[in-house]
Amino acid sequence: MPFTPIDYRPYDFANRRHIGPSPAEMEEMFKTLGVKDLDELIDQTVPASLRQERPLDFGKPKSERELLWYLRQVAKKNKVFSTMIGQGYYGTVTPPAIQRNILENPAWYTAYTPYQPEISQGRLEALLNFQTMVCDLTGLEIANASLLDEATAAAEAMTMAQRVATSKSPRFFVDQECHPQNIEVMRVRARPLGIEIVVGDPVDLDASTVFGAIFQYPGTHGYIMDFSKAINALHAAGAVGIVIADPLALTLLKEPGAMGADIAVGSTQRFGVPMGFGGPSAAYMACKDAHKRQMPGRIVGVSIDAQGGQAYRLSLQTREQHIRREKATSNVCTAQALLANMASFYAVFHGPEGLKAIAQRIHRKAVRVARVLEAASFVVHPKHFFDTITVEVGALQPVILKAARRERINLRKVGTTRIGISLDETTRRETVERLWRAFGIDRKDDDFTPEYRVPEALHRKSAFLEHPVFHMNRAETEMMRYMRRLADRDLALDRAMIPLGSCTMKLNAAAEMMPISWPEFANMHPFAPAEQTEGYAELFRDLAAKLCTITGYDAMSLQPNSGAQGEYAGLLTIEAYHRARGESERNICLIPVSAHGTNPASAQMAGMKVVVVKSAPNGDIDVDDFRAKAEAAGANLAACMITYPSTHGVFEETVRDVCAITHEFGGQVYIDGANMNAMVGLVRPGDLGGDVSHLNLHKTFAIPHGGGGPGMGPIGVKAHLAPYLPGHPATGGLEGPVSAAPWGSAGVLPISWAFILMMGGAGLTQATKVAILNANYVAKRLEGAYEVLFKGRGGRVAHECILDTRPFADSAGITVDDIAKRLIDNGFHAPTMSWPVAGTLMVEPTESETKAELDRFVTAMLAIRDEIAAVEKGEMDRDNNPLKHAPHTVAALIGDWDRPYSREQGCFPPASFRVDKYWPPVGRVDNVYGDRNLVCICPPLESYMDAAE
Repeated sequence: MPFTPIDYRPYDFANRRHIGPSPAEMEEMFKTLGVKDLDELIDQTVPASLRQERPLDFGKPKSERELLWYLRQVAKKNKVFSTMIGQGYYGTVTPPAIQRNILENPAWYTAYTPYQPEISQGRLEALLNFQTMVCDLTGLEIANASLLDEATAAAEAMTMAQRVATSKSPRFFVDQECHPQNIEVMRVRARPLGIEIVVGDPVDLDASTVFGAIFQYPGTHGYIMDFSKAINALHAAGAVGIVIADPLALTLLKEPGAMGADIAVGSTQRFGVPMGFGGPSAAYMACKDAHKRQMPGRIVGVSIDAQGGQAYRLSLQTREQHIRREKATSNVCTAQALLANMASFYAVFHGPEGLKAIAQRIHRKAVRVARVLEAASFVVHPKHFFDTITVEVGALQPVILKAARRERINLRKVGTTRIGISLDETTRRETVERLWRAFGIDRKDDDFTPEYRVPEALHRKSAFLEHPVFHMNRAETEMMRYMRRLADRDLALDRAMIPLGSCTMKLNAAAEMMPISWPEFANMHPFAPAEQTEGYAELFRDLAAKLCTITGYDAMSLQPNSGAQGEYAGLLTIEAYHRARGESERNICLIPVSAHGTNPASAQMAGMKVVVVKSAPNGDIDVDDFRAKAEAAGANLAACMITYPSTHGVFEETVRDVCAITHEFGGQVYIDGANMNAMVGLVRPGDLGGDVSHLNLHKTFAIPHGGGGPGMGPIGVKAHLAPYLPGHPATGGLEGPVSAAPWGSAGVLPISWAFILMMGGAGLTQATKVAILNANYVAKRLEGAYEVLFKGRGGRVAHECILDTRPFADSAGITVDDIAKRLIDNGFHAPTMSWPVAGTLMVEPTESETKAELDRFVTAMLAIRDEIAAVEKGEMDRDNNPLKHAPHTVAALIGDWDRPYSREQGCFPPASFRVDKYWPPVGRVDNVYGDRNLVCICPPLESYMDAAE
């Protein structure tokens, strides 16, 4: 008897692996929604007039096995040479324990930004270690965690300096020894803000003429010097001193704080984070305590929980863009949390003595290289250096560069007569010998006589990394367990659905993640010669083309390395377009009141004046108010910024009217791509009238959130804006760069490319439809218990729904925060709170969640509603109930119980959630205490003992 064929296609990635609900589950969901199939639901949700004409078609999708084979072939086109280019990017060794337990561990890379501190204590501790490391190395009191790259950190420091300086000068001095990309990113940031950049030699600095100055340490050509005198002069003139410092060099060199620096910034890339053809890696910023409220980015601080125990949280959040909007000090949203954690664990792994030993080895190698070149009659600069030298070679420059490439070494071309050489942790003895051969010197690297080229005055005198965490037993067993302990304190996507609205916490598939660790992608320098980077070039071309097809745009820049950076880059592109047409007076940007907080902050950074547009009662943009404000702006209208579908989770049918009005008055339309997960394959922003959009690749296109970064925010534009996309000193272009590297955080782009290749056009479209299905299913299941705000004409929501919890404040004294914390007891991360409407929860389940997980979430929300009802009826005390005491910890469970409800009711809601229950490590965190008693470095060991007691 023949076998009966079984319809089992395990490698159908889209339908078997990425999309959560099975066909049978979908049928049950259709019944709940009263539709016959997915297409009927989409017809009720997405206006037919907005739908794209042709289906998305990228050919046959690849299976996981096919994808990995294909990416291997592409990766082989990248040639991994020994890189001595330097310029802010260096070879480094990622300890395998960190690669496996952090970078490749979904408990770390699938987590969200730690806005819910009770379920984020592990990564908050790791980030606090990062801040402690930065404060110790720089000699300053406060650090953040973290920024996007060194160049943007320098630009942030410049604008921060203007805010804190008493000098009213519009001029800012930039050390000519700053890396070229740092200078250019600062130029781009300065121009729309009216800041005049002056590049020169610090020796010639006239402190009385500037509001601040920034110095590179060590310099791009290797120079090291003490900036104390210059910084003292700046202080006397009411100006601010900033140092861009290499943290590895600071293990040997005098720290910026000892020079009097007000702010220090830099990159932690060489702390175990591969170059990734430019990123991602974590930049840092540290400053004096007096300036902490002007610092951009997230700051982890120490607070207490409801029981008085020690707890970590994000501090001083009122500084951030999602609260201050157009008054924000920065538009920083996504940072580089995963990479900051890698860097902090690198410091824990090696400890202060290990870091210093690595730095010493690098320096000694650089000295040996310089000494041999000098003996061969080459002139080497500077006299004093850490890891970088510049060699005068005259007309031999092209000959030596070519010879070096034959030795599989990349050197830096400096002008027409010099060559730059930077050594790093990966430089081996054989590498040095090959380098000498390129200069025509045949000798062995066998002279290890200690010699130092750091003057005594620049020797570091202070200790660093004295906290016990940096002196733990470094047996890998202990390291592994420490990383595991921290991971177990957190709730990430590997444990449960994270239903955060407008955040799109979807699956980050293992097959998509694997290639980023391959040497051919990870170990590429962003300024390597084009003939060595053909694999990346192929990836960029194909990914950009596919993103253009998906969005309806004509050109794509992959440079912005976060969504907020994409907004900023898109607005600069619009500004450059108007400027080129002689319409520089166009500086007004219309933004709906419901917009993402980054929108007005980005517009302010781009030099635009924000005019806020009202929302109609149904949540849509008030078209009449929009037209009135566009007319009032007239010839000064630069742009409008809208999000589609709207931040209220609805496909607004008037979107084309809004675009047409903007164009009527000469403005350009920026469509925020944050909600693109509801559009792929169905609606293209370029067809709606959009001129530019950014895409959050860490949302729609499967790059993981990493606990707060990395992200990518490429921008697509119509053809008329293409000439004004960001350029770069290394690649050219009419405009300057917004990121340090030409292709931003290129090292994570293989993830999105792999996602698209495995999903295919039909799979991507199906994912969008199922995202809409899941959101509507949750809304339908909950609408009897919670009011669902904002629906489209067909009575449907888009890919997210907003639940109104405001009535419970009056009826039961229960706030949205109480509900969010009670969800932790149920094993869930809370949805987005109080945005875009205060007192609400915005739920986005994504297409990756199964019906079973959606039902589990619904069960939790209904159980919470029953508890609220019990309070409303007087069956539970208004101020002493499970919601007010949530979340409940093990310590609460086993301690003295004096609450008017049972342990079971408090700790195990509902009973079906008992198996594999997540226990938060701390109770509700006291936000006010944390801000009033700000501590942003690792607390002393005694405090841990006190907390344990």
